[in-house]
Amino acid sequence: MKGIVLAGGLGTRLVPLTRVVCKQLLPVYDKPMICYPLSILMQGGIREICIISTPRDLPIIRDFLGDGKSLGVTFTYIEQANPRGGIAQAFLLAEDFLAGDNVTLVLGDNVFYGDYFQSDTGFVRAAREFSGGGLIFGHYVSNPEEFGVIEFDTDGNVLGIEEKPSQPKSNYAVPGLYIYGGDVVEVTRNLQPSGRGELEITDVNRTYLKRGDLHVEQLGRGIAWLDTGTPESLH
Repeated sequence: MKGIVLAGGLGTRLVPLTRVVCKQLLPVYDKPMICYPLSILMQGGIREICIISTPRDLPIIRDFLGDGKSLGVTFTYIEQANPRGGIAQAFLLAEDFLAGDNVTLVLGDNVFYGDYFQSDTGFVRAAREFSGGGLIFGHYVSNPEEFGVIEFDTDGNVLGIEEKPSQPKSNYAVPGLYIYGGDVVEVTRNLQPSGRGELEITDVNRTYLKRGDLHVEQLGRGIAWLDTGTPESLH
């Protein structure tokens, strides 16, 4: 299993802060933002990690993190020239790095907290036992229209996934943490850009769902997820 931290984007929702500071290095409590998604990968036993960011921010992140040896990991850095390419573009950019291995992708502005991410029975187990297909997570939110949303039937089976629906069919959003098999590069290569010109991670998930190979773990009580891409979420 290899890991990707997608630390891209223009940080437009955090202007003017991001005019002078890389979004992923903004302080969240006592450390830069990017340290939180990195810790998720490391707690999952992942030691080969690729960090993808913009031409402006990548040198700053590299200067902060270095080669990873002091943390017991190895960092590979890849530039995302078009920050509007979409989340799924990360798999194409990292194709050589992945070399057909399974991968966990975490967004650089997502913060997770709770026993699930620290105990051997939670995320560590999920990453260790993962054998292919797709594994995503569902987290209950009060504003599902701002996220990818999972629709379940009465037995808890996944019926569909919608990207930022105007009328959400559930309150379960998909956080920025995804695990996929080694075929995810090929899955992404076969996608068509969405109406906003992006390779959507929702379409990756729909592909696995159509194949009957998408699994969802619902994150229950005691688990916090913060999408720290807005000033409100940083307070």
